[in-house]
Amino acid sequence: MAKRKRNTATDSAPAASASPVPTKRLKQTATPKSTKPTTIQIITGSYDRVLHGITTTIRSDDDVQFADTFLFNAHTSAIRCLALSPPSAPVPKQSQKIILATGSTDERINLYHISAHPPSKISVPAIPSLTAKAVVENPQNRELGSLLHHASSITALYFPTRSKLMSSAEDSTIAVTRTRDWSLLSTIKAPIPKAVGRPSGDTAPLGGQPSGVNDFAVHPSMKLMLSVGKGEKSMRLWNLVTGKKAGVLNFEREMLSEVGEGRFSSGEGRKVAWGNTKDGGEEFCVGFEKGILVFGMDCKVRCKVAPAPRTKIHQLSYVQVEDDEDTQVLAVSTEDGRILFYSTNVGGLDTAKPAEGKTQPIPAAKLFAQLGGKDGGVSGRIKDFAVLTIGEGSSRDIIIVAAGSDGAVRLYKLSPAKDLAQTGEKVNQVGKLIGTYETGNRITCLKAFVMLPTPEGAEDEEIEMNEEDDEERADSSSDDSE
Repeated sequence: MAKRKRNTATDSAPAASASPVPTKRLKQTATPKSTKPTTIQIITGSYDRVLHGITTTIRSDDDVQFADTFLFNAHTSAIRCLALSPPSAPVPKQSQKIILATGSTDERINLYHISAHPPSKISVPAIPSLTAKAVVENPQNRELGSLLHHASSITALYFPTRSKLMSSAEDSTIAVTRTRDWSLLSTIKAPIPKAVGRPSGDTAPLGGQPSGVNDFAVHPSMKLMLSVGKGEKSMRLWNLVTGKKAGVLNFEREMLSEVGEGRFSSGEGRKVAWGNTKDGGEEFCVGFEKGILVFGMDCKVRCKVAPAPRTKIHQLSYVQVEDDEDTQVLAVSTEDGRILFYSTNVGGLDTAKPAEGKTQPIPAAKLFAQLGGKDGGVSGRIKDFAVLTIGEGSSRDIIIVAAGSDGAVRLYKLSPAKDLAQTGEKVNQVGKLIGTYETGNRITCLKAFVMLPTPEGAEDEEIEMNEEDDEERADSSSDDSE
């Protein structure tokens, strides 16, 4: 009887388990909604000389967790600009790195290696602190050194490729540095403008008139570059193949008056950027204190951008809207805490009728979306922002990281198909605030990038390397003591 019971139990067990198993497996395969969290590395520079690194982990339910990765005084004076290089080439079982360059008013460019992967919880445990903020240190973040190519304050930094670093300063030079050995390859010298219209009794020394490069932008072909400088109402075009000047575009008085540059304004360009539109092709824009002029490749004005109410402009950038087509919109951050999205398509410009006895005004770009501002609970200026893309296809989202002088770093989530669709005549309030982090410093510049997943075998290898380094240091210290 016992054997029969055992046989019946064994015979009935497969039969009983055979029927529900396929249904369970079908249910498991029908709902595979396990998405990995996205980690973003945010780097901020401030008036207080502090370089602050923050990692942000965004989960599928928009749950955001912040953690400090580094926080120290990087310069002896205010940090003005930052730049990030493309990641290094992927190698099996090795981690990728990104070069961080910081520029300050102390005439120095500091260089660092930043890990392109999120910190490991095994090799880098959380460090206890007196505050409630989480601290996670990444051992791959290292200091490389400093560059002293310039003789004045650094104004802009840019990595056109991983092998080249371009920098501009108030000494009216643009330097090209090779990242392999950090040697200076070339120096482009912008002419110093003549002192015109200086007030009587000016006590400035000889050569003390305003001069220097405010900003520059490299064309995607890496053959052309635009630059704007202090004390001159013009924009310069440079040939990067020969390193010589290719042309000068002077801003007419009528152009400047359209963007709020009056008689007592400097009329100098402060920002410059390259972009692309669906119907107009390539274009570039020049940012002034309270307005922007958009030019075509024929150097003729296409449209203007003048925020209403009139306010100061701090940063501008072209944002990629679609994956397939190279369609971009212009994003502008303002003094009153807004990020405005403009369409510079030729077919959608707002044209006004000219007044009697006056010329036709410049068409205005179409404002179709707004982020932040008083409606979004932001009243302070937005000094800088970064636009990142996460996901692919229909699940593609845009993350905007914005920072201002109040020390707050805010993360907004946008849907390109919904928020940047450019439908209707109404200006839509877009963006969902998913996280805010208080740094406690007056932020001047910001950079961010989406961290790459850690390759297999890279963590173990780096842990072993760190252990070997510790052993070597211990051996060397024991030898020194002997």
